[in-house]
Amino acid sequence: MFSATLKTRLSSPLKIGNFEVNSRVLQSPLSGVTDLVFRRLVRRYASESMMYTEMVSATELHHLKQMPKIMEVDSNERPISIQLFDCRPDFLAEAAQKAVAEGADTIDINMGCPVNKITKKGGGSSLLRQPEVAEAIVREVVKATDVPITVKTRIGWDDEEITILDFAKRMQDAGAQMITVHARTRAQGYNGNARWEWIGRVKEVLLIPVIANGDIFSVESAVQCLEQTGADGVMCSRGTLGYPYLVGEIDYFLKTGAKLPPPTPIQRLECAKEHLQALWEYKGDRGIRQARKHMAWYAKGFVGAAELRGQLTLVETVQQGIDLMDRAIEQM
Repeated sequence: MFSATLKTRLSSPLKIGNFEVNSRVLQSPLSGVTDLVFRRLVRRYASESMMYTEMVSATELHHLKQMPKIMEVDSNERPISIQLFDCRPDFLAEAAQKAVAEGADTIDINMGCPVNKITKKGGGSSLLRQPEVAEAIVREVVKATDVPITVKTRIGWDDEEITILDFAKRMQDAGAQMITVHARTRAQGYNGNARWEWIGRVKEVLLIPVIANGDIFSVESAVQCLEQTGADGVMCSRGTLGYPYLVGEIDYFLKTGAKLPPPTPIQRLECAKEHLQALWEYKGDRGIRQARKHMAWYAKGFVGAAELRGQLTLVETVQQGIDLMDRAIEQM
């Protein structure tokens, strides 16, 4: 299913500066999703893959007296990267030092988030329109830390401003050791198809590793993307919502050439129960509220799934959620 050339190319560890990762499949940072609980579930199936925290505001970090839970990493969960966002080089440099002290193996700078509340403050994908600021950020953070600095971005602001080739070269020249390209513009959000051909073009002009992101929902799509783009790895984002198995499935296939059997609906609901319980133990009632969306994402692909999803989005207690899922399991 994948070429000998690809197999050879991906057989060695991924080198991010002086740091090596024994997997070419990465779990994307996802706001409101990739907390410690979620990462542990992904890690169970992808023990060697790079994980990312949710993105952390350097401004908030500057003003907080103690480290926010969003930055908490487990000493056993390496390799781990902490993702930061802001538009001020000095704040980001300070935040990066704190992130390294927390245990980050690399620091990732978010230059791709399309959400208005981030871009209006000059962060995320708005940095695509301020390449000089983006360069200054990378230079300052590189100077401030001794771990590799990476960048996650998009192909451009909109169809009239696809600037990724120049932008990516600038990031490399400023000292970034890897770049992840989500192959959509900021204007696209998450709509339309990811334009993987742009990732291939970025790969042609850079010397540092290029990671492909966008529309990686299966083993097949990951292999197709790697073949088409020549990228050094893939990063899974929305494909892992309610499916923490995906990173591990792709990693296993790239390493062995064999496909793992997909989890059954019962196994997915058992995982959802575990996810709910762990979020409650970690965050209390706020964890239960956060778990509602996760449980709904797990509930797919079986008779009665739509009705169950509606019920799960309203749960108030752990027991309520577990009872609903147990009932669904009994009916299968």
